[in-house]
Amino acid sequence: MRYQIRVEGQLNSHWTHWFEGMTIVSEGVTTVLTGPVADQSQLHGLLHRIRDLNLTLISVNKLDSLGEEKINKEDKR
Repeated sequence: MRYQIRVEGQLNSHWTHWFEGMTIVSEGVTTVLTGPVADQSQLHGLLHRIRDLNLTLISVNKLDSLGEEKINKEDKR
């Protein structure tokens, strides 16, 4: 499964290894981490690292195979 995690603050590509190979893109005052996450345990580990850096979490989105955000069918009502 692929996820996109958006945080307030800036990280550069030097943090890629610490974030388990996630792609890191800085967008002004926010940073987007995108990449594969094997399971919920790994996802929680990534979120703990964000907390440890005192970054503000903006969003966590599960992506489909094309890299687009998955939208729950029930949310479309």
